[in-house]
Amino acid sequence: MSTEQLNVEYWFRLLYNCLHGACYGTPGGFDGLAAWLAHLWIWITVIGYILAVIGLFVIIYATVRLFELRKREEEFYETVIVPPGAEGGTHPRWEHIQSLLEGGTPSEWREAIIEADIMLDDLLTRQGYTGDGVGEKLKSADPERFHTLNDAWEAHKVRNQIAHEGSTFAISETLARRALARFESVFREFKVI
Repeated sequence: MSTEQLNVEYWFRLLYNCLHGACYGTPGGFDGLAAWLAHLWIWITVIGYILAVIGLFVIIYATVRLFELRKREEEFYETVIVPPGAEGGTHPRWEHIQSLLEGGTPSEWREAIIEADIMLDDLLTRQGYTGDGVGEKLKSADPERFHTLNDAWEAHKVRNQIAHEGSTFAISETLARRALARFESVFREFKVI
């Protein structure tokens, strides 16, 4: 490094000269600096106003789009989705569950109960109940609005036994029919079948 770069007086002299007009091309001391800063401030103000107007338009656009999205979501979630084939008779999933029950083997009875519980989970979700599973959704259910709540609990308990014990759970045809009858009463209350 040269001695000029290490010389503190050199750097102060450059700063002094800059303040007196050497940096912005107008010899005249602080008046020139003030004029240059005023000119700079005008540009900063103009750019700030332009950015503010652009930001305002972005906010207005985003708000309008958000309200449109909420309106579409509201229309979508208010619409009751009826599964194909459920309008004029039985629900196709329920028919499949009934055919599993008539299969005559314990593995088919277990599958029928698990399928009915999945169907119950879908029903509870459509009814607006929240939770991670059927049990939590049933806990949040209001017995005044859900008259077959006890049936849903009893049927779900059988499904839990099947899920936890698997093929070692000794299921009888009577127990399977009783559990599916409870599921059926819930589905009939909410007019799914």
